[in-house]
Amino acid sequence: MTETLTANPTPEAKLTAKDFQTDQDVRWCPGCGDYSILKQVHTILPQLGLKKENIVFISGIGCSSRFPYYTDTFGMHSIHGRATAVASGLKATRPELSVWIVTGDGDALSIGGNHFIHLMRRNFDVNVLMFNNQIYGLTKGQYSPTSEENKVTKSTPYGSVDHPFNPIALALGSDATFVARSMDRDPAHLQQMLLQTWKHKGASFLEIYQNCNIYNDGAFEPFTEKATKKMNDLFMVQGQPMVYGQHDEMGIRLDGFTPQVVNLNEGFSKDDLMKHDEKDVNKAMILSRLYEMNDSEHHFPKPFGVFYTRERATYEEVMNHQIEAAVVKSGTGDLDKLLRGRETWIVA
Repeated sequence: MTETLTANPTPEAKLTAKDFQTDQDVRWCPGCGDYSILKQVHTILPQLGLKKENIVFISGIGCSSRFPYYTDTFGMHSIHGRATAVASGLKATRPELSVWIVTGDGDALSIGGNHFIHLMRRNFDVNVLMFNNQIYGLTKGQYSPTSEENKVTKSTPYGSVDHPFNPIALALGSDATFVARSMDRDPAHLQQMLLQTWKHKGASFLEIYQNCNIYNDGAFEPFTEKATKKMNDLFMVQGQPMVYGQHDEMGIRLDGFTPQVVNLNEGFSKDDLMKHDEKDVNKAMILSRLYEMNDSEHHFPKPFGVFYTRERATYEEVMNHQIEAAVVKSGTGDLDKLLRGRETWIVA
């Protein structure tokens, strides 16, 4: 929290993106995708209708984790991989706060992998923004859990032998109740995904492709460049057929559970195509692996948008209901009795 927060506007005053900027110098490498993400987050925050003191950004360690310094709300720059744990504790005790977790692919999926999957399954009502640049940027270019196989880096001079995580599939497998993907170089789409992430009640996971122009420049070029993105990006819209291409002439259809690429100019219509259903976890699983199905005979696009969403009770709701029920049942409670438990032994 910076000193500027002491001069809060009146409740009736509308906040602007500028109100969420701090007096701190933004220190990322020139051209880093983090600048765009910061800009889009500051743009959507006034639309939430919340006071700044009711918003919290918690980060771990990494380039992305400088976010709390640059956003004029409450926040904490925590420790490597543990932003999810810190945020869980905060949400459990202050459920009324809007809690955002800012993390990277290394921070979230390497040392923080265990915390990440348990946050998803517990379904705390928090928003996880994972900046995925497929590299360790802060520590100067080692391969990360999302780096592709055979990736040559400072720590893998002969190429990585690791198989990478698929963050979307991991979140789905961890029973996240909201899973989506966007990118730093599509501001309009990113803003839309950020707002949908916030509106969902439960553990919301948004993977953001973020270009590290120093250590992994161009990792997402096929999906971000004007000349190639239309043939490589599939923007999913609820209830709409899966179309893409220069003139929406390409589509995805299902043959049973097997996806196929078809050309709508070659005997197929939009009625033949797979329609996006954000409530269908089976289709979400297929879409999460779609791009991985590419080989010499098939070229599938990369999906962007909301893969899956469902309603499920949040952890803090269930926990607080349990506490309230226990208080009603036992009054003030007996801590000694609780610690002793239900079973005791007398040792003669």
